[in-house]
Amino acid sequence: MSTDEPTSGDQKNPKGSPEPSGVDLARVALRAAKEQARARGDAARQKKQARRGGGLRSGARADGRDPMALGAAINRLINERGWETPAAVGGVMGRWPQIVGEDLAKHCVPQRYDEDERVLSVQCDSTAWATQLRLLAPTLVARLNEDLGHGTVRLLKVHGPGGPARRYGPLRAPGSTGPGDTYG
Repeated sequence: MSTDEPTSGDQKNPKGSPEPSGVDLARVALRAAKEQARARGDAARQKKQARRGGGLRSGARADGRDPMALGAAINRLINERGWETPAAVGGVMGRWPQIVGEDLAKHCVPQRYDEDERVLSVQCDSTAWATQLRLLAPTLVARLNEDLGHGTVRLLKVHGPGGPARRYGPLRAPGSTGPGDTYG
């Protein structure tokens, strides 16, 4: 007889864990019987509801089918989908004049927010206002992060005005970039 083989007095299986006793076996059997009974009850309840019209009756207590307020429904949707940051940034775009001031808001408009890069793009109507906004960018980023949460906006990308459409024709000077020389 080797030392690895269990003796007749040992109650261990080959894997080394003790074999379940009679009480443990009874618990396992009881748990399995309860699960089977619950499954039979659920199946019977579903059949009964199908005969009654699908179980679309309402009761005295609240359940998932009750109507909810629009704000609560939107908040639940935002939380379920993970849209907290884009929704907050969208709110900032709606409150842009209060955040940056009326004068700046008349000349600069937020265009888009890149959530991956955490960059807010702003379009200005003249190069002078674009320069002014570039100088104020660190202050605005700090103010936006104070409102939205730390690190939400890392960079403010400022775009100047777009120039008129470039037209190529007989009066175009060779080598010139056209009216785009004075914009941007």
